[in-house]
Amino acid sequence: MPPLIQTSADLAEAAERLEAGSGPIAVDTERASGFRYSGRAYLIQLRRAGAGTILVDPIPIEDLGPLRRALTGPEWILHAASQDLPCLEELELHPTRLFDTELAARLCDFEKVGLASITEQLLGYRLEKQHSAADWSSRPLPHDWLVYAALDVELLTELRGKLAAELAKQGKSAWAEAEFEHVRTAGPPKPRKEPWRRTSGIHKVRGAKALGRVRAVWEARDALARKLDRAPGKVLPDAAIVEAATADPTDFAELMGLPGFRRRGGRTNARLWLQALADARLVPADELPSTTPPQDGPPATHRWADRDPVAAERLAAAREVVTEIAGKHRLPAENLISPALVRGLAWEPPKKVSEKHVRTVLAEGGAREWQIDLLAERLAEALKD
Repeated sequence: MPPLIQTSADLAEAAERLEAGSGPIAVDTERASGFRYSGRAYLIQLRRAGAGTILVDPIPIEDLGPLRRALTGPEWILHAASQDLPCLEELELHPTRLFDTELAARLCDFEKVGLASITEQLLGYRLEKQHSAADWSSRPLPHDWLVYAALDVELLTELRGKLAAELAKQGKSAWAEAEFEHVRTAGPPKPRKEPWRRTSGIHKVRGAKALGRVRAVWEARDALARKLDRAPGKVLPDAAIVEAATADPTDFAELMGLPGFRRRGGRTNARLWLQALADARLVPADELPSTTPPQDGPPATHRWADRDPVAAERLAAAREVVTEIAGKHRLPAENLISPALVRGLAWEPPKKVSEKHVRTVLAEGGAREWQIDLLAERLAEALKD
C-alpha cells in the first residue's frame, strides 16, 4: 500500500513519478458529503503505468501546482466523472482529455454500471465498497480505508481497455468520445430555484405561512451548516423543520416539545430556530412563498392529458421513437437523449416542424451531434403526426 502524501516535498516527488509514467492516469476522489457541507476532496487517488498508485491528502498541502502540471495533458480515467470533477475543479485540477468508465459501460448497454459490478463483469475481480460512505474528512485516515481507496484506481486502466474494445466492437467509439467531452466541459449545474422546497416531508406542510416557516428555518440551517462545514441534516434534520413549520412554536419549551429538536443540534441552536420562526411571522403576505412550486419547463407529465391532450400524444409518439432507436442501437434511452429535452420538444415544438427545426432545438438543448443524427428525422415525423 503506497504511503499517504501529506507534504509539499512528497507531492513534488510523486508528481515527478507521474510525469515520468506513461499512458492515461486513473483518477478518483473521496469526499464526505454525508458529513460535511462542502463537496471538497479529502483524498485524491491516482495511478499510472510506471508511476504506480499515489494517494494524496490535499488538505494540508497549500500548493498543488506540481500535481496540476503532472495531470495536464494525459487522459484521465474516472468512473462516473461528473461526481468527481467538481471537487477536482475546486482544486484547479482540470482534465484535458477524459475517459469515463461508467458512461462507457452505459453506452455499451451493461445492465449494472457501478464500479464494483462492471469490474467483476469484465475483469473478474470483486471490489469491496464497505468504506464508500465513510467520513473521509476524519484524520488520521485508517489504514484499511486507504487500502480500499487505492483499489478504486488499481484496475481502472485495465477496465478502460476492455470498455474501449467493446465500444469499438459496437461501433460507438465516436459517440463515447463526444459524451466524454460533454462531461468534461459541462461545468457546474445551475443552482436550484428555491432549494428549500426539497425539504423531505414538505408535502405535509399546508399554507403559505407554514411554507414561509419552512423557508426561514431551512435558510437558517443552511447558513449555519455552511459556517460549520457540516452536512445540513447533521445540524438539524428535515423532519424537525417540518415539525416547526407545522406547530409554529413561540418559545423554548414549545420548541423542545417537538421530537426533532431534542437532539443536540436542535437544543444547542434553539435561539436560532426560534428567531427564524419569529422572522417568518413578520413576512408580508405578498412575500410569502407560493403554495405552488415555480415551474421551470413543462408541467409534470401526468397532467398533460388534461392540460394539453395533443401535447400528451406528441410525447407518447416521441417516446416511442426514442425507445425504438435506443433498442436498435443497444443504448439506454436516457443516454440516447435527455428525457427533459424530449418533454420540452413535445410540450412546445418548433412553430414549423421539420427535421431542420428539430435539429436546431435539440442542438440548443445540448444534444450531441450523434444523438441528433439518430433522432431528428424520426422525431420530426412523430411531432407532425
